[in-house]
Amino acid sequence: MDTTPQNTLNSEIYWQSEEDAFSAVNAIYNELPGVGEMAWDRYSDIGNLMSPSGDWASIQRGEHGASTGLFQNYWDSNYQTIGRVNYFLENVDKVQENDPAASESLLTRLQAEARVIRAMTYMRMSFWFGDIPLVTSSISVEEGRGLVPATREEIVDFIDNELTQAAGNLPVEYASSDDIGRITKGAALGLKARAMIYNNRWSDARDAALEVMNLGVYDLYDSYENLFGYAAQNNDEVILDRQYTRDDHSHSFFEAYAPRMMNGSVGISPTRILVDAYETENGLSIEEDPSYDPLDPYSNRDPRLEYTLFLPTFSDDVPGSELYNGEIYENRPGTGTADEIIIQQNRTNTGFNTRKYVNPEDMSDRSNNGTNFILLRYADILLMYAEAKIELNEIDASVYDAINEVRQRPDVNMPEIANTGQSQEEMREIVRNERMVELAMEGLRYWDVIRWRIAEDVLQGNVPGMDYIPVGETEPVQFVSGIINRHFDPDRHYLWPIPEQELTINSNLTQNPGY
Repeated sequence: MDTTPQNTLNSEIYWQSEEDAFSAVNAIYNELPGVGEMAWDRYSDIGNLMSPSGDWASIQRGEHGASTGLFQNYWDSNYQTIGRVNYFLENVDKVQENDPAASESLLTRLQAEARVIRAMTYMRMSFWFGDIPLVTSSISVEEGRGLVPATREEIVDFIDNELTQAAGNLPVEYASSDDIGRITKGAALGLKARAMIYNNRWSDARDAALEVMNLGVYDLYDSYENLFGYAAQNNDEVILDRQYTRDDHSHSFFEAYAPRMMNGSVGISPTRILVDAYETENGLSIEEDPSYDPLDPYSNRDPRLEYTLFLPTFSDDVPGSELYNGEIYENRPGTGTADEIIIQQNRTNTGFNTRKYVNPEDMSDRSNNGTNFILLRYADILLMYAEAKIELNEIDASVYDAINEVRQRPDVNMPEIANTGQSQEEMREIVRNERMVELAMEGLRYWDVIRWRIAEDVLQGNVPGMDYIPVGETEPVQFVSGIINRHFDPDRHYLWPIPEQELTINSNLTQNPGY
């Protein structure tokens, strides 16, 4: 008697064809991070939370511990991703057993795609928690209670090996338009560069980034201003993104992050620290350039400033950015606009608002957006290559070329960094600032602040906001957001605590220092 149920999907009847394998791995793609990645910038020095309540606010005040729910949520969701990949890798070979005509090379490629997602997940988990269990097969609940954590170095070794192996089984490009958005050799190598740079393995990071550069298929998109909009979807700068489609697999980025004056909910308040990091058009800091006018602070600046943020009205005579609905961005106290600061939550609490990924095409349907969210792009590869070479003290022409290629995108066209014999420390500051302004509002700054071990310097106290001249007055004042008084303890906070529940069910886990 055949007792295998035929009316529901199960492992006995599922793995029958290449289509089954495709469907299974496509489901794993849903585990890729998405538009929510921008939120990471709220936890860094270039962005601010909108509310003083919740787990992240507690973390920023340094009040968090092992019972803070967010850590358990991240632990559960990421190990769920790992479990799904493990299950796929254990079962996908059944397709060839059941269908000898199935392509072995195709199945190998699909396994490589899944391995990349698993490696990316472990990169994030080890960065947050340090020593964690390395699970590479499906396990029972009882087995889970006895897992012994691997060291962070062992996890990174695993990531290195997985991404190297996956890169060897992935195409440089896909021939069919149906495969747009799938993981490529460049994505595997680029994520390897990121994982290595997150763990100070500079030689490995340099080599992986250089491999991506030498593939010859990536280039910077001509327009930084349009890079994050619909017209630039799937351009040659994009190495890996989360794919979205209106009406089918959409997101609500516009509704969540646009200014209130465009019926958005703001979502993140960029800080004055970010704004001041953009050089003048002369390639100098605002402190160094005598032509910088503090009474017209956003004029003659690096074009990426205006492409990245909606800039507020400074004074009666210096208006802010024009919004997509034709209004001028105005949020000075007493002006009565929807974005007026100090009024309520869900308004900018610094005066600035993100423009990147907030597209005019989405104004009419704010919760049905279809722009892809870029997880890895070629500009990041160039800057990782330059940073790795700088840390290795291999400062040669290729380092300047990589940085200057990013700076001289046609619609950015900032002055080159001249090779005048800068020290390692000077070049370190140059590439770090370049990462801040080039990758702002893409969710990468928090990771940089943590890995550079500068958090105790930049994640302290209240958040600086805009300068402005009040309506009808002549003297400027600076607004400082008191939403959260940040505190970062370097003896504790460079790692998250292992969740309390995990320590209770598994005595082999050890709590991180300070918790």
